[in-house]
Order: sequence, then C-alpha cells, then structure tokens
Amino acid sequence: MDVSRTPVFDIKIDITGETVHLKTENGQVDMIPFRGTVKGPLFEGIVEPCGVDTQVVNAAKVRHMSARYMLTGKDHEGRDTHIYVENNGWFDERTGPMTMPFHTVPTFYTDSPALIPYLHRNQFEGEGHMLEDGLHILFFQVEP
Repeated sequence: MDVSRTPVFDIKIDITGETVHLKTENGQVDMIPFRGTVKGPLFEGIVEPCGVDTQVVNAAKVRHMSARYMLTGKDHEGRDTHIYVENNGWFDERTGPMTMPFHTVPTFYTDSPALIPYLHRNQFEGEGHMLEDGLHILFFQVEP
C-alpha cells in the first residue's frame, strides 16, 4: 500500500451474511451483503448493514463489481451526515486471478453541506486491499 497518499476514506468491510450465487450458461452473479466502519479526515462512521456488492461475470469472463452502500456518521464539522457510495470496478478473469490491490471508480452523494462541493466532483479512485484485519476499501482524490 502506498503510504505517501492519505485516503479520503478507509472503509473496513465486514461480510454480514451468506453470499447469494446464480450460475448460468452465460456467466454468474454473486451478491455479497456487508457492513463496516469508516475512518478518514472528512468523515467517521459506519457502513449501514444494507450494503451489497454485486459481482457479475459475463460469458467473456469479465467481472463487473458494483458495490452500493450508505455511510452514516459525522462529517469533519461534527454534523450528522449520510454518504451514499456506488463503487464500480472491472476485472478480466482471462488474465488470471484478481490481484490486490484491485482498483475501482466511486461516485458519492451526501447531505453534508461541508462535503457536497468536494464529494460531488467525482474525482476519486478506489483501491481494495486485504490487510491483517480484513478487506479495506480506500478512496483517494485524483489529482487534476
């Protein structure tokens, strides 16, 4: 992990239930429920337990990962805040097993007046890292 960059958010993912699988002749779908905790300089809180990561592998062996979840907590000004996250990534399974970190493109929506001008710009990238305590999704600002 590149420690020279500070993540905007560090989300620790906790799988909360059984993954639902569907396998067909065209590909497969896995739906993975999760919750978690969030730390960062702009926001601290939780991932509500309604999060789900839907992974679809098509007939060409391309995996589309799309996680959607709601964060609840306090922004850096101490206000109660919600942040909706849609985080998408793709991986070509023909090239071998997925490696860490995997990369994603997040989109954020928030009700925090302090965070709206920053998070609604959509200039972020995500990385998935398997650390000692489990899976972490880190979001970084993309430099213009």
